[in-house]
Amino acid sequence: MTFGQRLGYFSGGLIIGIFFLIFFLAGKKTSCDYSPTARVLKNIRIKERQFTPQSLEQLNAAKLDTAAISKILNSGSVNFSKSNTKLDSCKLYHIDGVIKNKSVALLVENCNKQAKITHIETTKLPNSN
Repeated sequence: MTFGQRLGYFSGGLIIGIFFLIFFLAGKKTSCDYSPTARVLKNIRIKERQFTPQSLEQLNAAKLDTAAISKILNSGSVNFSKSNTKLDSCKLYHIDGVIKNKSVALLVENCNKQAKITHIETTKLPNSN
């Protein structure tokens, strides 16, 4: 069998395999959350979210709403060096994100059934007007 024939068979099998994947996975809510950041953010997003009174005040002072927090929990990144993941009850995660020309840092207490946003810190980005 020549190299061209082998390449043809391989390409045909690859195309059929991709077609089957697209056909079987179409319409399903599949996701590839393999990185530690993606797993933590997904775990926080699926839980009941609560805000402390202090965090709500900080949110109002920054002129943001809870939808901005949801967006950060979708596209933000977890800073594991500032997080405390060794706690038994509720792990503390430091999440960074950018919204409305502001850098936003969240401190989230991730428990078994709920995620509590305990602190919100915003700083204006230097390039914004």
